[in-house]
Amino acid sequence: MNEFIQVLTIAGSDSDGSAGAQADLKTFMARGVYGMSVLTAAVAGNSFGIHDSINMPASFIKSQVKDIKDDFKVSAFKTGMLSDSEIIHTVADAIKDKPFGTFVLDPVIITKHGAMLLEAEAYQTLIDELFPLADLITPNFYEAKKLSGLNLENKEEIIKAAHKLRNLGPKNIMIKGEHSDDSISEVEDYVLLEDGQSFWISEPYVKTDHINGTGDTLSSCIVAEIAKGHTTEDAIKIAKTFTYNAIKHEIAVGHKYGPINHFIKDDIQ
Repeated sequence: MNEFIQVLTIAGSDSDGSAGAQADLKTFMARGVYGMSVLTAAVAGNSFGIHDSINMPASFIKSQVKDIKDDFKVSAFKTGMLSDSEIIHTVADAIKDKPFGTFVLDPVIITKHGAMLLEAEAYQTLIDELFPLADLITPNFYEAKKLSGLNLENKEEIIKAAHKLRNLGPKNIMIKGEHSDDSISEVEDYVLLEDGQSFWISEPYVKTDHINGTGDTLSSCIVAEIAKGHTTEDAIKIAKTFTYNAIKHEIAVGHKYGPINHFIKDDIQ
């Protein structure tokens, strides 16, 4: 029997299926790997917004992780929304022995429009306990500004920010470009690799309200490609293209802010 490549997301559940663990699992399936999930929270929401939420008890998060450890061979994993300090500490303690291979941390701190998601204590706990364990972090533009203390007004500042972020512990850094301004033509990201090499990567800007789950999709696609044997650099490039195609080929789901399209067929290897 062929042993299927197995990956994991440790994240929140979004009831409308557009983001969080649901977006991660859709991406894993689209990229041909078997995805599992450890839920840290659940939100009640739809295309109009999030209207209620609940955190999973720390003991339940531990139980989920233990059951995955006890049975499966996970090659790579990611974390998404970790709501408070207790959850962050619980996850950090559960993964400190590196049971699930390469760790991609999507630091869900600030929305793509600049709204803060974490309280100050949880923000610092994330940096102190999870950043040093991460093989790659994928902050968005606003998160990179917050983490680096820089305004990121030009490429030189973005490069400087990446080096400051790596001093916090992660091996590789991907700073995602700003995409909240309809006047831009390209969304350009900067990547700083562990060996000191770096590169810029861009795709055309798409004007659409269907962008829910873009960050989740990007990071989970990177996880899938690393698990399949790609280098971090190649995994990032594949994920960038996959996510762009998922945004470009819109689907009509919901009445307002919709999901991206994980059902696209492409020839990305």
